[in-house]
Amino acid sequence: MADYGKVFTESIENPDKFWGEAAEGIDWYQKYEHVLDAANPPFYRWFAGGTMNTCYNAVDRHVARGNGDQVAIIYDSPVTDTITKVTYRELQDKVSVFAGGLQKLGVTKGDTVIIYMPMILEAAYAMLACARIGAIHSVVFGGFAASELAIRINHAQPKVLITASGAIEGKKTLAYKPIVDEAIDMAEHKVESCVLYQRPFLTAELQEGRDYDWNKLVADSSPTECVPVAATDPLYILYTSGTTGMPKGVLRDNGGHAVALAWSMKAIYDIDEGDVWWSASDVGWVVGHSYIVYGPLLKGATTILYEGKPIGTPDAGAFWRVISEHKVKSLFTAPTAFRAIKKEDPDGTFISKYDISCFEALYLAGERLDPDTYHWATNLLKVPVIDHWWQTETGWAIVANCRGIEELPVKPGSPTKAAPGYNVMILDNENNEVGPNIEGNIVVKLPLPPGTLTTLWRNDKRFVESYMTTFPGYYETSDGGYIDDEGYIYVMGRMDDVINIAGHRLSTGAMEEVIATHPDIAECAVIGTDDQLKGQLPVGLFVLKSGVNRDTEEIKTELVKMVREQIGAIACFRESSEVVRLPKTRSGKILRGTMRSIAAGKEYRVPSTIDDPVILDEITDTLTKMGYPHSS
Repeated sequence: MADYGKVFTESIENPDKFWGEAAEGIDWYQKYEHVLDAANPPFYRWFAGGTMNTCYNAVDRHVARGNGDQVAIIYDSPVTDTITKVTYRELQDKVSVFAGGLQKLGVTKGDTVIIYMPMILEAAYAMLACARIGAIHSVVFGGFAASELAIRINHAQPKVLITASGAIEGKKTLAYKPIVDEAIDMAEHKVESCVLYQRPFLTAELQEGRDYDWNKLVADSSPTECVPVAATDPLYILYTSGTTGMPKGVLRDNGGHAVALAWSMKAIYDIDEGDVWWSASDVGWVVGHSYIVYGPLLKGATTILYEGKPIGTPDAGAFWRVISEHKVKSLFTAPTAFRAIKKEDPDGTFISKYDISCFEALYLAGERLDPDTYHWATNLLKVPVIDHWWQTETGWAIVANCRGIEELPVKPGSPTKAAPGYNVMILDNENNEVGPNIEGNIVVKLPLPPGTLTTLWRNDKRFVESYMTTFPGYYETSDGGYIDDEGYIYVMGRMDDVINIAGHRLSTGAMEEVIATHPDIAECAVIGTDDQLKGQLPVGLFVLKSGVNRDTEEIKTELVKMVREQIGAIACFRESSEVVRLPKTRSGKILRGTMRSIAAGKEYRVPSTIDDPVILDEITDTLTKMGYPHSS
């Protein structure tokens, strides 16, 4: 096992050597001239002058090396009662023929393609087919409203849109084609062709002259070879949902992305060629791009594509069934998935039905991991539970416990230390670095490592304004936190989750961590509300675990006491209320900002990523009963 400290230091002090060695894990048509081209900061370019192909590295080279019979993807769909295993050779056949179909529709290197798909094999085939021919894909989360899809069509200007007839959401069927048709009609940019995969449970009507049936297109197409692209050419655009106005199109390159992700599979997740890896996310999110599709396939591992939920498909034992059945080595998901399991099955009784002795580690990211969930998962699974932290923009972990380098002791509440390549610092608002255990702005000293965003699609100006302007020479994460005296990083949440109570800056995240330890509470959110006397005051909303039927007033009193004891009277935490559920994005992030707006009586835009907009009405009713917004 290597020494984390030495590896990290080399990555910061000698990035050319460090990432040059990592680049040997990728096959190149033509070797790069520079590892890092820093001629035009903050627009850094990795592996300039090199040519390669991401699809070749993720698929073809494994076949060429004699691993064609290894399983590449396991599609596990409890909602359709289907399990399909696809070998690397079969994946090569599927992807190369569909890529030929895209070429038949006029798609060439540099063209954009929107993919609006559920969690099915064809979504991965479509992504890899685009990469194969040098087209730039933009995956839009399936089920996004037509208006949101239209915004992305206008911005990405795709030649082709790829979709499916629909998806199964819980007990309901969601038809995609009406959404796609409406979006195409709304959009000013006109999509030339639409490819549709018909699912057995739902048949969509095709529009003559524009729409193509996936299976017919494939039947009429021939396989095509990988097209060499520059390492600095774009691989994909992924839109982050901005709270206002136009979403930001994060742009990822080919070379740096392939090098970083292939390296990260072993270094961060301890995954080797042939291991079975499961990232329980969605291809519409960054985790799905990096760790359902590209990362594990670049490594030559077996990846699981799961069309289901942590609970209700069919029960709270769903994850244990998948781990047991497919011999999963490690799982990566969001803490909200484990909170859902904990709520349904607080004692973890379902796990005893399955043999999960194959399982080595659980990785969690996407939102803050509260210590209570950490301890619950650790006690239940009896394997390392590893928190790590990153963003859509970075594409892979900023802060992690790099088990493939050196597994460090876990400190609950911290995602451990900066990943190699990320020179993480804490600055105050005057750009001064602060000392240990002092909260401030989490930033990364430039250059960012390979695999991170190179710019925003068609908007260099916004890229600089959004990330590089507030703290010159640094990437602004917009998160607050601190580094302790052992180098462990604590992420306390978005800087707007820090509230100012009578001149004292306090983290609502810290209050949430306290409340989450209450034995009757499944999950919670604390938001800052306006107060004429103190400026801001915290308000808590909590969901009770299944089976709890205590007096809510007693629980509220206990929460006040807990926050007072663990944070102090300075927190002024006095108000809370029980809710049936909290508003979240489809990827599980709690919509604290939206709830703050409701409490303040401000107009807000319903986030396009929201799981169920009706929840906002429920939250509005609860806050109204609590007296929010205050009448002036």
